[in-house]
Amino acid sequence: MEALIRGGGRLSGIEAALSQTFKALPKNSRGRLSPRGVRYLVHGYFAKEHGWLIRGLEPHGMQANTSEVHEASILQDRAPALVEALLEARHADRGLALEDVVAMVAALERLIFDESIQLLEAAYSLNYLTTEGPMDEGELHEVLRSYLLVFEMGMRSNLSDARKHQAIKRKLERAGGSYLTLVEFEEDAVRNFGFAHSHRMNPFADPQYTFQAASHIVEDLAQAYGKWQNAECRQMKEELIKLDVDGDGRVPLSSFYAQPETSSYQFTESREYLQTIGALDETVSSTPRVRIANYMLGPSNCIASSSYYSVCCLSECEAIMNELEGAVQAPTAPAARLLGIVANLTSSSYAPEAPRQLPEDLRDKMHAIAERHGGEAPLHGRLFAQWLHSAFPQECPYPHVHENAAVLSPGKWLNSGSFTAPKEERVRAMEQAGSATEEAHQAAEAQPQALEWSEDEVLPLEEPAQRSRGALGGNAARLAVQLAVLLALLRAAFSGLRAAASASGRNAGKGSLLPVSM
Repeated sequence: MEALIRGGGRLSGIEAALSQTFKALPKNSRGRLSPRGVRYLVHGYFAKEHGWLIRGLEPHGMQANTSEVHEASILQDRAPALVEALLEARHADRGLALEDVVAMVAALERLIFDESIQLLEAAYSLNYLTTEGPMDEGELHEVLRSYLLVFEMGMRSNLSDARKHQAIKRKLERAGGSYLTLVEFEEDAVRNFGFAHSHRMNPFADPQYTFQAASHIVEDLAQAYGKWQNAECRQMKEELIKLDVDGDGRVPLSSFYAQPETSSYQFTESREYLQTIGALDETVSSTPRVRIANYMLGPSNCIASSSYYSVCCLSECEAIMNELEGAVQAPTAPAARLLGIVANLTSSSYAPEAPRQLPEDLRDKMHAIAERHGGEAPLHGRLFAQWLHSAFPQECPYPHVHENAAVLSPGKWLNSGSFTAPKEERVRAMEQAGSATEEAHQAAEAQPQALEWSEDEVLPLEEPAQRSRGALGGNAARLAVQLAVLLALLRAAFSGLRAAASASGRNAGKGSLLPVSM
């Protein structure tokens, strides 16, 4: 019952998080989202709420030909019936309603949380414990710390060598540093769980924790992990902003590499990597600059990686877009309205007491975008994303058009290990910057700084024209998808309930499934 209550609460939270963006996306004649709109909504939810990049739903790199939700590897492996229903809905050209997308996101979230439970089982084993018996609080803390370490190491984790794992933990404990923040995160989760279940606990005895109790805590850890680890991303960004002398969201490559060893961060990504992910501005070839927002959202800053998703820095631009979408509640809007909304938006770099005075060239660009599209600017096109980058250069990435969106996948770079530049390359970049002539610097300063701008437009949510195949009629397509999604969701939930019931049977006489006093 508790699992179902928790699941119902999650559905309400997911719907609240999705509803504003859903209203602002292009829809078909039935008021439903196309597959590309669904992909945008699902990707944006996980990126904003958890910092998750789901394999198969990575950033599309402003391509018109993007992947769709059914291509997420976790769905193909764990919920093939849902994949089949999504394909049927696509062929029938019916689209998905908000409640369909909410159920799908909940199913995806549930499948990912279930993967965390598998890591929890490994964490028990790495601490020489069995999932069948209860633990005291000290053992619980050790198991949860092991879970977080294994989670952070991702696919590089050794889940079978308990002796080596314990040695790593002891070394990290002695070193302190970031491990202490991990311990605090885990301890806070245990305290929150204890407070929520204090009515079930005997205050006169030490609590005991079953596997189901530990599973609930791990689910909370997995859900909160992205926003918790984003504190590290914010600190890194603050260091980069100190190097942004022009305030345009760019750092000279030479300064990027020149951080002393005593600095909190040393940036070592290669020029090739920065170019490939769209983080290098080479408008002036002699003085390349790193785009802060693109760099922060790049694969090298993904903290943890599993077989199905990676945890990366949260996108501040997603929050800005969410405010815009909530205000507009339509896929397009006149330039004057958008300029008025943006003038009142706040961000980490803009918190004006009065409406912001946007530069004239930026206002002109907005009007030009609207004119190009018949009087209203599309919120989800490349040109508007480029305009947002110009308005919020430290928050919104430059919309580089990638020939192959796979370059934005953490797996591509982590597997090859090729994103780090050799020391010689970094030194050479600093020397080349130092050898620039004084005349070149003076010429650059004499010219007014122009916007980095390309007139290339891409509308990634625009569906190609296709004739309905009539695979399903009436509401059948929608019902088939919703049914399959709900079945996948319930299957995952009841799988957990069955496991809990089984554990309850094995532990008969040992106490409640939740922390109890022995």
